[in-house]
Formats: sequence, C-alpha cells, structure tokens
Amino acid sequence: MSMLSPGLARIRIKDLRLRTYIGINDDEIRNQQDILINATILYPAADAVAVNEIDKALNYRTITKALIAHVEGNRFALLERLTQELLDIVMQHPQVHYAEVEVDKPHALRFAESVSITLSAEQPQRG
Repeated sequence: MSMLSPGLARIRIKDLRLRTYIGINDDEIRNQQDILINATILYPAADAVAVNEIDKALNYRTITKALIAHVEGNRFALLERLTQELLDIVMQHPQVHYAEVEVDKPHALRFAESVSITLSAEQPQRG
C-alpha cells in the first residue's frame, strides 16, 4: 500500500453493504447477493485544511454515490471485474493519488466468512 506522505489525507469508506447480481451459476444469475465494499483513497488535502472549504476537499459522498449506482445498476460475472470497475470510478477523480478497493462476497465458500478481491491503482506522478 502506498505510504501516507505529509499533506495527504487517507479517506476510508468502510463496510459499504450493497446488493447486486454477482456470479456465474444459475442461482447467482437469478438472485441478488450481498457484497461488502471497503475503499481507501489518498489525496492531497493541504488546500482543504488551509481554507476549510468543501470545494477544496475530495467529495467522498459523490464517490460513494457513484459506487452504489454502478453496483446496483449492473450485473457481474467475476468479483475481479466488479472490483476493477469500482477502482476505475474512484481513479476518475484527478485529486486521487492512490486508491485501494476491496470487495467481499460473504459466504461464497462453505466454511469461510467471505471471499474478497483487492485491487489498487496510483496516478502517475505529475512533474
């Protein structure tokens, strides 16, 4: 995971529980299932801290609404694909330096609480 450098803020979206169509077997195609999303986002917050104004901050509410709309409005065969698409949504915001998205599929394995996929991305450093 990317180190938290001075001036960067770490936003964590924790345990966002949604329902969607995820999987490849007949039962999964017919029935929505719970998924659990956790995201970590690093962005430079110096301006937001200095002026204490929302338009200088990364709007995590807007990002969360976009994640919800995407999950609830689509079907997914693979957890990997869903995770990548959610990461892509987060990375569309130019303020984001680094992001990590984890998606859990509860009870996907008989004796496990859940199975999860985690993917991360980093913006190229602007010179």
